[in-house]
Amino acid sequence: MSLFSALYESRWLLVCATLVAYLVYKVWVYRRLSAFKGPFGSGWSELWHSATTISTDAHAKYKEACDKYGPIARVGPNDLVTCSVELLTHMSAARSPYSRSVWFARGTRTRPGEDHLFSETNENIHTRRRQQMAMGYSGKENLELEDTVDVYIKKLIQLIRTKYLSTPDSAQPFDFGQKAQYLAVDVINDVGLGAPLGDLDTDSDQFRYIETTEAGMKLGRLSVSLGLVFLLQSPWIARLFGSSGKDGLRFAWPLRHARARINERLRHDTEKRSDMLASFVRHGLTAEELVNESILQLVAGSDTTSTAIRSIFLYLLTHPCVYAALQAEIDAAVADGTAPPAPGIISETAARSLPYLQACIKEGMRVHAPAGSPFPKRVPDGGDTVVVDGKPVFLPGGTNVSVAMFALQLNKGIFGDDAQEFRPERWLLEKDEKKLAVMNRTHDLIFGYGKYQCLGKPIALMEINKAMFEVSSVIFSWVRAKD
Repeated sequence: MSLFSALYESRWLLVCATLVAYLVYKVWVYRRLSAFKGPFGSGWSELWHSATTISTDAHAKYKEACDKYGPIARVGPNDLVTCSVELLTHMSAARSPYSRSVWFARGTRTRPGEDHLFSETNENIHTRRRQQMAMGYSGKENLELEDTVDVYIKKLIQLIRTKYLSTPDSAQPFDFGQKAQYLAVDVINDVGLGAPLGDLDTDSDQFRYIETTEAGMKLGRLSVSLGLVFLLQSPWIARLFGSSGKDGLRFAWPLRHARARINERLRHDTEKRSDMLASFVRHGLTAEELVNESILQLVAGSDTTSTAIRSIFLYLLTHPCVYAALQAEIDAAVADGTAPPAPGIISETAARSLPYLQACIKEGMRVHAPAGSPFPKRVPDGGDTVVVDGKPVFLPGGTNVSVAMFALQLNKGIFGDDAQEFRPERWLLEKDEKKLAVMNRTHDLIFGYGKYQCLGKPIALMEINKAMFEVSSVIFSWVRAKD
């Protein structure tokens, strides 16, 4: 009897054995995290987690899971989500054995097989790359950083004053969200590549850059949600979508643009200059590494910064009392010389000295965090025991643990019963120093923590501080003139 015949005769036995083995495996997987509760079916199937990740309101669904099931909730057979400050800081501490989860990190690659700072899961390579790039992001080797940001703040103000101020005879609709994106894109392109795209000059999405990168992010979210990362990262699929930097769909344009700018700079002794790209070259990044990192900073830097600016202004304009208090502080700052009169731009140091402005910025970013992605970390092999709310909790090795950022920032135990309300005064009136320290520590997690903290934080906050002060000043002066 041939092997094929024997297998055929035993087909039902093989089917039954396979089903039994599968059920045993599923039970084993379920029991690993059975101590953690979550949405219906999340312990047995990826369905809930995939549907949540692919949706546009994943941040809200993760918050609901933590609100209902506790500071650590189960959202998949091998996935947890947490809003615990202790656990999040523990996972990201400088010497933490945790690493980025492959299923998510690989989905952020811009080219198949090519990692950047965010997608790198090898901790040794990640640490070395952060060290190479830290000085450039900090501004210590980019002496023109603040002057560069000022240039584009002035362009934004000029655009508003010349094109979008309404008069008694004519109302000018103004999409501030769009202009905030133009500002962020121009700033990060100049800071990162040495030249803007010209969005503010033309009042348009030059080369459809924003449209293209948003489409790329949607594709990335789709691939992560459906488990298609490794398929879409294959070279032949990448060529189809242009993510290899070759001709294809228009996802390739940002890569070609970055490569062209980098190659041009490298031909002109760029390491002798004082900007971010020159700093990266001095610290050993190759041309290909520069391309990978530039796409990361252009997409991530512009999207999160513009989101923060838009959300802060949204809450300002819908809270008249806050608006009036900030107006009074800005007027006083100009009157006493803390800020220069127009067309001068306030310095970052001066902006940070204004307590109510800082409270508005912190509160706006807290109530609507700029990034709601899960950013999962992998529990080290062998598992780990952590203390959450004073109780020891064991996490099995290989488990993915994500952050529920909105649950974290809207935590009533940390920010009070009105945690979901926009109230900047909470940062100024809190008398309990210990509680205020916890609030600040929690807020800082918006930018990550420890070995995973966002290197672009100094640039983002500089841009946000200046934009908030100067655009608010323009709006206030226009309102006074109208009155």
